[in-house]
Amino acid sequence: MSSEVVSQTQAERARAIAAGETFFHPNLIPTHKRLPVAFTHGKGVWLFDEGGRRYLDMLAGIAVDTLGHADPRLVSAVSEQAGRVIHVSNNFHIPVQEQLAERLARLSGMEKAFFANSGAEANEAAIKLARAYGHRNGKVVPQIVVMEKAFHGRTLATLWAGGNTKIQAGFGPPVDGFVRVPFGNVEAIEQALDANPSVAAILLEPIQGEGGLHPLEPAVLDRIARLARSRNVLLMLDEVQTGIARTGKIFAFQHSSIVPDVMTLAKGLGGGLPIGACLVSGPAVDVFGVGSHGSTYGGNPLVCAAANAVLQAVEEDDLASRAVDVGNHVQALLRSRLSVPGVVEIRGRGLMIGIELDRPCSEIVRLSLDAGLLLSVTAERIIRLVPPLTITREEAEQGVDLLVPVILNFLRA
Repeated sequence: MSSEVVSQTQAERARAIAAGETFFHPNLIPTHKRLPVAFTHGKGVWLFDEGGRRYLDMLAGIAVDTLGHADPRLVSAVSEQAGRVIHVSNNFHIPVQEQLAERLARLSGMEKAFFANSGAEANEAAIKLARAYGHRNGKVVPQIVVMEKAFHGRTLATLWAGGNTKIQAGFGPPVDGFVRVPFGNVEAIEQALDANPSVAAILLEPIQGEGGLHPLEPAVLDRIARLARSRNVLLMLDEVQTGIARTGKIFAFQHSSIVPDVMTLAKGLGGGLPIGACLVSGPAVDVFGVGSHGSTYGGNPLVCAAANAVLQAVEEDDLASRAVDVGNHVQALLRSRLSVPGVVEIRGRGLMIGIELDRPCSEIVRLSLDAGLLLSVTAERIIRLVPPLTITREEAEQGVDLLVPVILNFLRA
């Protein structure tokens, strides 16, 4: 593209943003309807647009920017590693990758890790592992029990492991091998195991993120884990959104007394760099061997350096405790100021908070942007707040002050 065309395209984008209109770049496949803003830089929990206006980030790139923006520790770790080596093949030893695997094992109580580039890839690894485990145990057509309203990614297998019919539309035929039950319903899971002797694993999210911020009670997770163990099936937890101190523990399963057989991570692990992980323990440890799975970019030195810096900061700053303190404070403020018709429930755990309204509310995203606040709406009626874990009480209060009038005005309209 010539410089004249680039200049013209940039001018058109700037005009559309200024007018608050949707703009689709001519060289990008329009898979996202982008909001009329472009950010130039960030600091902490704040982002700044091309006009210099600042926005309080209560979205964190959808639970990705664990340390906020331009955290000096993360910047230093990434810059230093980029100056050494960014990428080498997994055909060689990668010490910084080994350090990350050791750190994750220590923090989780699990044993081994495979590194990928995203949450969807981590879940693909888990699905493959479950099928291999099933074949090892004589199950010719292995099945995986999954939950209604689940979200595990947008690749073909993860798309059909999830329960969102809207994003599945147009991509059939379905990928077979999944048995769907209501989220967290132990009796339904047991019935599915009884009816399907080929089940090799149970896959679920400790808190359904895209499905509407529905937490699974720790006691229920304990029951599901006991059931899985008694039937010799793997318990696989998708902690792509809940992991890395988001819910007030380093991993959400740690609110219970269990350790899963398989756990997937991504989002907050890299603090903004693309990394996913599939951790295994117990009966899942030796299912994969040389050649059974792989990734060209997975676990390269750059992203592993970032993840190590994130986890070190999470531990040193005790960001799990901060997530509990600030999250409880935000929920209390919201409940006191949003006890009005139209607000169905405020729920969540740590800094993963959902505000359920009695009507579709996607318009809230744009209205909040106009007010200087970034957030998202999921499952049509759930306002999702997943800010950086570095957010202070005072900054969170600013977010509530910006958000409450937006919701009240929306409900009155």
